[in-house]
Amino acid sequence: MSMPSDMRAFNRSVVENFRGNRGQITMDGMLRGADLVLLTTIGARSRRQRVVPLGYLTDGEDRVVLWASNMAASDHPAWYRNLVANPQVLIEQPTSEGIDRFTGTAHTASGMERTRLLGLLGDQYPHMAAHQQQTEREIPLVVVERDSRDG
Repeated sequence: MSMPSDMRAFNRSVVENFRGNRGQITMDGMLRGADLVLLTTIGARSRRQRVVPLGYLTDGEDRVVLWASNMAASDHPAWYRNLVANPQVLIEQPTSEGIDRFTGTAHTASGMERTRLLGLLGDQYPHMAAHQQQTEREIPLVVVERDSRDG
């Protein structure tokens, strides 16, 4: 899969499409029909809000699981560094009624939790789980637990 040359512009267009279509990705291209959430973090250095579209798993009603693969790059993605610095995040998740926006607290899964979630990831997104074999760093699995309902 080829990546866009300007990822920030591409991500902005995905965010606009997601919000403008009740959480559905309708734009042409590789993400059409993809199940995504929007993650809003606070920049670790800039302290500004940052929004990024990401693939996800659900783990019960109040937990969203994200993987910081960064396409198997040698470094963690910026959004991961941001939520490590400030684990309070906002998730926008598509539902049959539209978009569920909720605040949550993020943590990096470890031990048995990580092993279990890695199994779920491999079952649902084997190509993403395969990224672990393509990099020397351990790809973090991030669990966002719902704090509240924001409407």
